[in-house]
Amino acid sequence: MSTDAGALLARKTWRTVEPLHGMIYFVPEGAEAYEKLGITGRSGYFASRSAPMGAVSAEVVISTFFNFNPALVHAAIPDAWEITTPAALVGARFDAVDGACRRLLGDAVVESDEMARAAELARTAAEVAAEHVEGRPLAAAHAQLPWPEEPHLVLWHAQSILREYRGDGHIALLVTHGLSGIDALVTHAAAGDVAAHLLRSTRGWSDEQWDAAVVSMRSRGWLAGGNGDGLLFSDWGRAQRQEIEDQTDVLAAAPYAALGEEHCAELRALARPWSKIFSEVLFR
Repeated sequence: MSTDAGALLARKTWRTVEPLHGMIYFVPEGAEAYEKLGITGRSGYFASRSAPMGAVSAEVVISTFFNFNPALVHAAIPDAWEITTPAALVGARFDAVDGACRRLLGDAVVESDEMARAAELARTAAEVAAEHVEGRPLAAAHAQLPWPEEPHLVLWHAQSILREYRGDGHIALLVTHGLSGIDALVTHAAAGDVAAHLLRSTRGWSDEQWDAAVVSMRSRGWLAGGNGDGLLFSDWGRAQRQEIEDQTDVLAAAPYAALGEEHCAELRALARPWSKIFSEVLFR
């Protein structure tokens, strides 16, 4: 398989299956499960996602999550580890996934042969990723967790490993292109994927911090103009952004190449209706 073909296969398969993982950050089952352990608000996100790494410091979370205001992370970590344990949060997260899947997909789908087959395929790819976690701390942390038994949880866990594997590679590319966390968000806004005000507010950056980053990015040639939600890339900046995206696909390709085109297509076909349900309910 050529590099370009492998990269395209990785992007297509990741995009199709990703809503099955991403739903955990939006469904009420997540917040409810963490609140039972005494973790509330945004702390639930930082603590639950970092829990596979153990009781790490705020600085580790800032580094691996990359684009959040450090003050937001410090408000959650390490206090969370004085309230509950990483192991308890890992368990609560799986419980939340189980509850959300059964509510939104129904028991018949959760317990179907199709779910079992999708789980088998995704796990095959994730186990390849788990063999190549050098320089990929979040993927490595998730990969060392014991595999759950129920197929829908296997599918979710496999996609968790694969998305963190991809994300770790993406962060490496952002760093080598000279971008900080907030810089990366500015490029995301300029690409038109998500409105600037949403990126700024959900990651905890102030207007002043955001405006300073925009000025910096403009002075370094990434931006040609625009303000607020109307940021505009320069030609060079757009090319740099595209290079980062293309290379992210290349770095994420190995697990999907090992699974093969036919089996990746099968996984996408199986997961697509479930991903559509999660996308319609959560991301509209």
